[in-house]
Amino acid sequence: MVFSDPTTNSGITEQTRSIMRVDSTQWPAYQVANSCNNWLDTVTGYAIGADRNFQWDDTNHSKLPEGTTDLTAAQKDYSFLTDEQGNSILNLTRIDILDPDGSYRELKLIDQANIKKALDEYKSTNGLPEQYDKIADNIVRLYPAPATSVAGGLKFYFQRTGSYFVPTDTTKEPGVSPLLHRGFVIASAYDGAMTLGLENVSALQVEMEKEELKMKQYFEIRNTDMNRRLTPFKENNR
Repeated sequence: MVFSDPTTNSGITEQTRSIMRVDSTQWPAYQVANSCNNWLDTVTGYAIGADRNFQWDDTNHSKLPEGTTDLTAAQKDYSFLTDEQGNSILNLTRIDILDPDGSYRELKLIDQANIKKALDEYKSTNGLPEQYDKIADNIVRLYPAPATSVAGGLKFYFQRTGSYFVPTDTTKEPGVSPLLHRGFVIASAYDGAMTLGLENVSALQVEMEKEELKMKQYFEIRNTDMNRRLTPFKENNR
């Protein structure tokens, strides 16, 4: 479903106004775009959190969710706030380091809670990093700190915000499954009904709840190519 198609009135913008029974003056394109972007954030957040084995990404992004950055001698902490297109990085999924032989090798993820000594003393001699601790969603600390500076020494993989709409978009579609596109119409119509105090706000709230449920069910069962297995339940009766 495209963002706007005034010829067939089948775009998100046109369907939104039709459901609301308003015109472009009452609910202009920038309001539709804002609502769609808010709903996209909701979908993105749920998609990322629903299954860590599935690296979800908005299909409108033109580049893969990976990048490189330079290693700086003696620098432990590295932040990854945006990708090269300016999208906010929400979560790091993997960090690789460039070995002296010119090939990348995965660093081991650790948690400082499992380090049983003072953090300043843990792997305190600079060398080739072997481990990293995520001290925030997009900030890591290397152990040990690198002994030398290396161009492109770190390769990182991540999850990021979606590709947002702007009011002038026409043929752009939401970068999610077509099964979820109607949710963008309902989200915008619901926002508009609340903002303008329309009589159908209660009915739209019910439709919004249906779209939320459909979205959650979609992400819960999307990995149909993965074998499911039963996990035994252990009960202690002592």
